[in-house]
Amino acid sequence: MGRVIALANQKGGVGKTTTAINLAASLALNKQRVLLVDLDPQGNATVGSGVEKNRIRHSSYEMLLGRCPAAEVVVPSGTGGFDLIPTNSDLTAAEVELFGLDRREQRLAEALRTLRPVYDYILIDCPPSLNMLTLNALVAADSVLVPLQCEYYALEGLSALMQTVENIRKAVNPGLELEGLIRTMYDGRNNLANQVSEQLEAHFGDKVYRNVVPRNVRLAEAPSHGLPVVDYDPTSRGAMSYLALAAELIQRRETEALKSAHNL
Repeated sequence: MGRVIALANQKGGVGKTTTAINLAASLALNKQRVLLVDLDPQGNATVGSGVEKNRIRHSSYEMLLGRCPAAEVVVPSGTGGFDLIPTNSDLTAAEVELFGLDRREQRLAEALRTLRPVYDYILIDCPPSLNMLTLNALVAADSVLVPLQCEYYALEGLSALMQTVENIRKAVNPGLELEGLIRTMYDGRNNLANQVSEQLEAHFGDKVYRNVVPRNVRLAEAPSHGLPVVDYDPTSRGAMSYLALAAELIQRRETEALKSAHNL
């Protein structure tokens, strides 16, 4: 059964979509079956995966409203080796339309149920806000992966997100857990970045991924070519960092599985 991971952070510009695309491609390179769900009306994960968002037949919007089964929405990414549930600006309307539907916060979970056995990982790229779309993602997910920059406001936003996760765990999704924190656009020469990084490690311990994503020009260029950085420039620091993150994620999951099996 595939693990569903929501990539969430209500603060924009932290590398969330970049992480979603490149982690999906890096997991695929590690022989994992991966589905990326674009749940952001901007459609940046769709475009960055090499899919033209204005030419798609079906989108996450139709899937959420029950007009199309998830399997019919899935398309292959351009070259990333993973599958994609694409989106476009139509998804903006879903925010309003979902409020009038029954089980509105569980629409994504129900839509993905038939796809979970098909994939090892299902990654959900959430919008940069705590809205109905993000709520759907958190209800559907097994865990939350938080990309964040090591800056002052990151800690404040993280606190709000953790409170939301806790509320959802109590009310709707008791199995929801924190997958981990990924430090993005990291510059080890920056004193503030190092201080915030130390605070994260002190508070969250091993939930903070060891590997960090540095600022990297090739990583910034890749989306304009519709390519993950591992395809655009496989030797770049950005590509190496996401491959290392994917390996760390897989290792963590295997370790958890062994612990669970041992406890049984």
